[in-house]
Amino acid sequence: MKQVTIYTDGACSGNPGPGGWGAILVYQGKEKELSGGEKNTTNNRMELTGAIMALKALKEPCTVDLYTDSQYLSNAISLGWMASWKKRGWKRKDGEVKNPELWKELDALMSVHQVTVHWVKGHAENAFNNRCDALAVQETKKLK
Repeated sequence: MKQVTIYTDGACSGNPGPGGWGAILVYQGKEKELSGGEKNTTNNRMELTGAIMALKALKEPCTVDLYTDSQYLSNAISLGWMASWKKRGWKRKDGEVKNPELWKELDALMSVHQVTVHWVKGHAENAFNNRCDALAVQETKKLK
């Protein structure tokens, strides 16, 4: 399988409010930038959407290292929260999972690809994460 590195980020002006997401896919030294947004959304929705859209852009099953500054996204996958929510019918122990349609879509995409999620500190030294943030913020500004 091809090895792809993906960086994603989401942004929102107000929560809810206009939001954007950005992603960078890196394969054999080549980079592809993706971005988009929604008029009335939340930061968590944009974080999830960035990861979903990046994985959807892959044309075949790949081994993926996905970097995000979202602890919500990272922990849900790495700590097994998402698997537990799925077993419970997309519910948490204490209630509903927010954005279940996005989690279901992400789960389906992760079953196609071998994804390892890595958390990176946002607004720090990672140039790819900073670029994804800029793409997401740019999309947010377009919608204001």
